[in-house]
Amino acid sequence: MNYFELVNKCLVELNYKQVNAFSELTKNDHKKIKNIINVINNEVCGYDNWNFKLRKSEVTLAKNTNEIDNPVDGRIASIVIDGHVYKYFDKPELYIMKQAPKNSYSCFNDKLLLPEFEEEKLINIVYYTANSVITENGKEKKILEAETDKSLIPDVFAEPILVYGTCMRLKANPQHVKFSYWLSMYNTALANMRSKISVDSNASPSVKMHRY
Repeated sequence: MNYFELVNKCLVELNYKQVNAFSELTKNDHKKIKNIINVINNEVCGYDNWNFKLRKSEVTLAKNTNEIDNPVDGRIASIVIDGHVYKYFDKPELYIMKQAPKNSYSCFNDKLLLPEFEEEKLINIVYYTANSVITENGKEKKILEAETDKSLIPDVFAEPILVYGTCMRLKANPQHVKFSYWLSMYNTALANMRSKISVDSNASPSVKMHRY
């Protein structure tokens, strides 16, 4: 479900009139809905424990050097060199002093710090992307903008999480006739997503209630 379809689905849930074109989303409530969809999408995607955010990058570390530019936009999950998993070590000064522990890495000023090797090494980096949106052309970014943009959240979960979450947040009133329904649908979808594609099921995002 793309951005335009999500907005129209919200309009149906809110008993507002649907629009025929993305360019018709000019009313104040339209702008609020578009904004809230983005806020909730970024909040939910911002929890680093989702499998759908995992990406892989490869870089080369030159011989007799111990630092490279960090090539990823996101949080590193693991680094693998020659089949060995390197663990994060929070003492970058040891790498600067060439005293790095074996099979470890650190970060400093957007650099990856590693032990030195006598030969060139291929560095495999698995990470959670900081992006939360994918365009029609497959480019990832952080904000839903074009009508064909889609959330990185898998479709089966994106609709109930983003639509019902947006309706709840827009109204922010537990006394609203549909509030309990929206809350139940949102919580069910989020729980299902956590059970199926979350790396860490103990972590969970939530929808905050604010007036817009």
